[in-house]
Amino acid sequence: MATEHGTGPRVLRPEEWDRWYENLVRAFGGGPGSPEERELDRSLTEFDRTLAVWDGDVCVGTAGAFGFRMTVPGGALVPAAGVTMVSVAATHRRRGVLTSMMRRQLDDVRGWGEPLAVLTASEPAIYGRFGYGAATYRLGAEIDTSRVTLARPAGTDDVRLRYAAPADVLDECEAVYAALVPRRPGMLARQPGWERVGLNDPESRRGGASPLQCVLAERDGAVTGYARYRTRLGWGASGHDGTVTLEELAALDPASDAALWGFLCGIDLMSTLTVRGRPVDDAWQYLVSDIRRCRPTLRDDCHLRLVDVGAALQARTYQAPVDVVLEVEDAFCPWNTGRWRLSGDTKGASCGRTEEAADLALSVRELGTAYLGGVSLLSLARAGLVRELRPGALAEASVAFGSPVAPWLPHGF
Repeated sequence: MATEHGTGPRVLRPEEWDRWYENLVRAFGGGPGSPEERELDRSLTEFDRTLAVWDGDVCVGTAGAFGFRMTVPGGALVPAAGVTMVSVAATHRRRGVLTSMMRRQLDDVRGWGEPLAVLTASEPAIYGRFGYGAATYRLGAEIDTSRVTLARPAGTDDVRLRYAAPADVLDECEAVYAALVPRRPGMLARQPGWERVGLNDPESRRGGASPLQCVLAERDGAVTGYARYRTRLGWGASGHDGTVTLEELAALDPASDAALWGFLCGIDLMSTLTVRGRPVDDAWQYLVSDIRRCRPTLRDDCHLRLVDVGAALQARTYQAPVDVVLEVEDAFCPWNTGRWRLSGDTKGASCGRTEEAADLALSVRELGTAYLGGVSLLSLARAGLVRELRPGALAEASVAFGSPVAPWLPHGF
């Protein structure tokens, strides 16, 4: 496919990466970044999964797709293309560049046999027309630690905390993260090289705060959790007014989790704990003495698309028995359009083409929104986005598609 001006998307060559990257940085309004960040981005680039659009020798469009595996309800790890680094030069907007890249990319993802595509959207309005729906949300907070206390569940006093240099305990932290991956839909298994992302600590990212710090939680001699964070000292008319910014926290049990949160809320000379990108059901919300003084915020995070409806629906389990025929509309990937019979329960599922009468009608975008169990089909129906064609089918499917644990994307890409 050719765009209005220039050639259509093609796979990026390694020798073209610098020009490709410069177009990407310009499109996102950023500076050149640190040499360390640039080197990390290049090392993670999967060239055979990365696209560029050229107008002559000028790069005017970029898009990539990392080869991830994502946890789905039931705990299975499913291949998912992590769509990333999508940009169009401001000189070439509204010329079909983005559509051509999305078309080529989804064709490629289908050819790779990956049933899901996921992304985080700088502008959420862009991707709905390509079939992506907001499937996970992330929680933020500004916790007034000078006025908020945390309860301490049983076993918290048995947790030992110790400081450690982040790079020195990377393996221990990664082991904790890996153990948590199958427990929550939306989590990504770390691909080789991605463990470096959590240690990326250029001074340009600190905003006047300290270098990255780390504290470990231990029980019976084993590492059971960790927190990576920064501190920024501040002083006001009333005295100290410092801020702790949490970068990452993971824990294997409630006591270790509570001990880490208690530590972050009790650091000397700090009066605010800034939290970003946490699960919407994060346990700290139920331990704090005053949730209002935590100023929680919510925003969309992972946008998900079913590239292969049958394979995707069959890959997960369902928390209640379900036997339903879905009438799916997918204008951008027409191979998904039609009726699919889904039968499943907590042990597994099957999904295939059928000529039977449909029970529910929806677009692939709504199916992606509901896929990880964080948004109910019933809620989408109340918005007029899902139609019930057989009485009772909506309630049955809505319960089955749910997840007892909120889906969460642990980091961007």
